[in-house]
Amino acid sequence: MRERELIEKNMTLSIEFSKYIFEHPKFEDKIPKGAQVVLLPEYDEELSAYNLMIAEKQREKGQPVVYVKIEKLLAPRLSRVSKAALEVKYG
Repeated sequence: MRERELIEKNMTLSIEFSKYIFEHPKFEDKIPKGAQVVLLPEYDEELSAYNLMIAEKQREKGQPVVYVKIEKLLAPRLSRVSKAALEVKYG
């Protein structure tokens, strides 16, 4: 897989993880301040290996590392809007 594809997959994974953190704030509380967070998607071995490699290169000496294993991503939803109404006025 090309590096650009891995980066694009990581962007999606990061956004989804951010949403998860927002919905589960107690999960975030378990992550030490200043820690390097490494996302390891169990459904994509190549992306996990890439993330481990990048993490190793970027890790600062003495920095805590948190490995987040992600079993799967659910199917994307087009919208979370439950109801919408239009009001059109002319003139």
